[in-house]
Amino acid sequence: MSATGEHDQPQSRNEEVTGVTTPGKTRVAIVFGGRSPEHGISCVSAGSVFGALDPDEFEVVPVGITRAGQWVLTSGDPAQLAINARQLPEITADSGDDIVLRADPTGSGLMVLDPTEGPRVLADVDVVFPVLHGTYGEDGTIQGMLEMAGIPYVGANVFASAAAMDKEFTKKLCAVEGIPVGSYAVLRNGMTLSEQDKERLGLPVFVKPSRAGSSFGVSKVTDWAQLDTAVAAARQFDPKVIIEAGIVGREVECGVLEGEAGGAPEASVLAEVRVVADHDFYDFEAKYLDDSCEYDIPANLPERVTRQVQEYAVRAFTALDCAGLARADFFVTPELDVYLNEINTMPGFTPTSMFPRMWAAAGLEYPKLVNRLIRTAQRRGVGLH
Repeated sequence: MSATGEHDQPQSRNEEVTGVTTPGKTRVAIVFGGRSPEHGISCVSAGSVFGALDPDEFEVVPVGITRAGQWVLTSGDPAQLAINARQLPEITADSGDDIVLRADPTGSGLMVLDPTEGPRVLADVDVVFPVLHGTYGEDGTIQGMLEMAGIPYVGANVFASAAAMDKEFTKKLCAVEGIPVGSYAVLRNGMTLSEQDKERLGLPVFVKPSRAGSSFGVSKVTDWAQLDTAVAAARQFDPKVIIEAGIVGREVECGVLEGEAGGAPEASVLAEVRVVADHDFYDFEAKYLDDSCEYDIPANLPERVTRQVQEYAVRAFTALDCAGLARADFFVTPELDVYLNEINTMPGFTPTSMFPRMWAAAGLEYPKLVNRLIRTAQRRGVGLH
């Protein structure tokens, strides 16, 4: 798979893409956009990854996926993948030439669909970096396709991606490993919350789509009269809804990386997120669009609590059989008890995202972090491990 231009990427959809690989360079397909509501954030993350790759070391194939699911060979210009006046970037059908991924390990993976010349094969890539957040990207679907195609990829495998994407099963698997999680209830399609569960959970509660991210469809409920509206909002994104008891405490995050050369997973320094503007909680606008949060990196916590959070983060990474990377999110109560909230197998890579900032604070700067993830994926390959 090949492309040319800046960082060896095509500058327009009409520029020829050769099938020749530059000797000594690693060819990486960056896949971004996608069908999930997190499409725009995925584009911003990808733009940051493009800017971090050393053109002397990597050739990049920039693959955008539209909201409808169409794959296109884009320019990969980081300037076009930035937030502009609160507007998120978008991959559309006219962003580049159509391409398809063949889920066949015996043939070339990516093919350009030229309407005048017919299909043409791109040279083989060494690794795919699926910078995709949410459904049809972070949930095991593209990971399964890449496994079938025999192409190494950055991040968790099919099972870990699917399990971590589902808040219900994240909590169940981590609880079995002795990692504390808060009280919750799950409403599958057509179910309503029982009076017994209301009494058990208390108020406030947070109502969330079980399989979504970036706080889409999340509501804080302080009166049970608000519950039906909140459940309906969550079900716009997922028919399965999780209702979590509110935990009073500080929001703390920890990055985890797969160990180098087969070593044990490694935890980053911690970050604390503090919402300081007019937001009830750490919602989508607070995360990405408003200057409404402050971050402490490293988090100002007692050393024993820091070690506890890092230990739980690594244990959660292992419990879900993660690979490559993950970000684990926790609550730390005033009594310094620690509860796991969730784990993300492809955390945000935007300039303000916590995962790269935590690792930078630990001494692993953004370009070296991206390089390590790609090299780890190459070394691991595909198949069972």
